[in-house]
Amino acid sequence: MTQLTLVQAVNDALRTKMREDPSVLVLGEDVGPKGGVFLATEGLTREFGEERCFDTPLSEDGIVGAGIGLAMNGMRPVCEIQFQDFIYPAFDQIVSEAAKMRYRSGGQYTVPMVIRAPYGGGIRGGLYHSQSGEAYFAHTPGLKVVVPSTPYDAKGLLIASIEDPDPVIFLEPKAIYRAFREEVPEGRYSVPLGSTRQVREGGDAVVFCYGAMVPVCVEAARRVVETRGREARVVDLRTLLPLDEAAVLEHAKECGRVVVVHEAPRFCGYGGEISALIAEHAIEYMQAPIVRVTGFDTPFPNTLEHYYMPDARRVQDALERVLDF
Repeated sequence: MTQLTLVQAVNDALRTKMREDPSVLVLGEDVGPKGGVFLATEGLTREFGEERCFDTPLSEDGIVGAGIGLAMNGMRPVCEIQFQDFIYPAFDQIVSEAAKMRYRSGGQYTVPMVIRAPYGGGIRGGLYHSQSGEAYFAHTPGLKVVVPSTPYDAKGLLIASIEDPDPVIFLEPKAIYRAFREEVPEGRYSVPLGSTRQVREGGDAVVFCYGAMVPVCVEAARRVVETRGREARVVDLRTLLPLDEAAVLEHAKECGRVVVVHEAPRFCGYGGEISALIAEHAIEYMQAPIVRVTGFDTPFPNTLEHYYMPDARRVQDALERVLDF
């Protein structure tokens, strides 16, 4: 076991798969000798050469389009988009080509590629470096959308994503890239896509969250023990598409009170899907309205980042609301 940060675990996953499988390669802006803007690909060009880890022009549609072509011809490309905010020039390639190819070709072609992108706030990056666009991609059949929250999951989920036969959007919460370390096994292991993780035990309420919001929700649950003497369960969704619907419903039924947290804007955010799922299939178990804690329906602010992003106080308030209902 090695103690790694989340970004180091991403690097370890890429290195592990590139050593194991010569069809795995990495492409993107500055991913080569520089190692990427967050150093997620540091050392890969040195070990594997410029044929396996190489810089591209500043063209996100070109990066993803090249990745699609490589994937359809026997390779397993991992495309890096420097910030998730920059992914939109490649949106048509992702949702109209990569996501549709299996259906369009009647199963003759698949697109086994991963598109990695740091997402979310927490680094004072302003409105062009802090967006959370996961709901756009979770709305697209044919894609898988994965969001790790720990170093262990980052490595295991990324390996599973690279090995998957379909395109995966792999969103990395840059706010916690280097926030903490944990033990990560050496070599290959995988975390199944479509699985949740119970982070904290509790039966009085359940908080569903993902990415950088997981440690925020754990802290909020700890505070609720002090203020109410009640125990809130925290569940990390891990994979937004496909969602482990059975697990979500089981947790909701067992607890009866639900809070959903994400830092993306509220309107049409991913939390609405969780709320609708529970309302449609487990409403008779609910002892309080489902409460969402989210970012606001505005562009991501620069100077008010700390106010925009959900924090432990806001999640604590939501938990106390559902517990007091």
